[in-house]
Amino acid sequence: MSSHITPFRVEIPQAALDDLQTRLDLARFTDEVSDAYGVSVSRVRRLAEYWRNGYDWRAWEARLNAYPQFTTDIDGQRIHFLHVRAAREDALPLILTHGWPGSIVEFLDVIEPLSEDFHLVIPSLPGFGFSGPTTEGGWGTVRTAQAWAELMERLGYDRYGAVGNDAGSMVSPEIGRIAPSNVVGVHVTQIFSFPSGDPAEFVDMTEEEQAAMGVLQRFWEEMGAFNTLHSQQPQTLAHALADSPVGLLGWNAQLFDHDLDDDFVLTNVALYWLTGTAGSSIRMYYENAKAAPLPAEPTTTPIGLASAKGDFESIRRFAERDHKNIAQWHTYDTGGHYAAHIAPGVYADDVRAFFSGLLQG
Repeated sequence: MSSHITPFRVEIPQAALDDLQTRLDLARFTDEVSDAYGVSVSRVRRLAEYWRNGYDWRAWEARLNAYPQFTTDIDGQRIHFLHVRAAREDALPLILTHGWPGSIVEFLDVIEPLSEDFHLVIPSLPGFGFSGPTTEGGWGTVRTAQAWAELMERLGYDRYGAVGNDAGSMVSPEIGRIAPSNVVGVHVTQIFSFPSGDPAEFVDMTEEEQAAMGVLQRFWEEMGAFNTLHSQQPQTLAHALADSPVGLLGWNAQLFDHDLDDDFVLTNVALYWLTGTAGSSIRMYYENAKAAPLPAEPTTTPIGLASAKGDFESIRRFAERDHKNIAQWHTYDTGGHYAAHIAPGVYADDVRAFFSGLLQG
């Protein structure tokens, strides 16, 4: 298999943008009794109207193209990535992994501060964005982590850190498990460790831990439908997402908080639409649901958490069961699920402090 790395630029054909404009012009909106049933019609209408008459894809395309981008084939799949090198040749490389419904756009605001101290590799997940639709099944967390380890080796990096948000918070620890001699540390915004069902795990839970459990329970009871559908029948939903930009907007907007700016939301949604990856991206949930369980042994690579209030609330007693080397645990009042975008300074400082501590230690 070729290990060739090809320079890449984002160049969406004007015909694709014209087609998008036509579909937005002809959009049909559903009825609504109240917004208690999910993403509101008023929000989708407002975002769709801005997408039609104000949003500038070409400006965001230029912003992406301000950074070096490349593609390479790994394990039969095209992989797209940004590669921004620090001025210092001996800087530690980091591989930053996004999630769904995010994209590489999650990390644009931290490229400048982080590239002062680190070489940055920011890939599009297989089946997401410019990595293109997946060409076969099996692209879940573990296979992606294996591909990322291969990517870093292909780039000549034999010692690096793994950073992630959302799905990236699942992929990054697995890179450490797959390549423990190469990964110096793992920095994530969520540690997805859940109760095993053993009653002993709930003994002496603090009020804070009980509150976090309540947040988790409410999320799955009130917001977990997307995960169930993606895990069971992603193709059934994919037909609608591939045909309607407003449908895609409504579906993906459920996990874009209201405090996010419209340009950030629309750029992420537009990236899925313009690359035809709405359907292939959600297949990752199916692949993970059908995959063999992750190894029962805890990870040993140093891991650091930078969580934000209002996002998934990691519970340390469960995290310590799954990760034996928790080197940093921070919770911030700001940031939300997309901390690298909402609070880039706080996020970049936490990443820098984590890896600096490891290197100095």
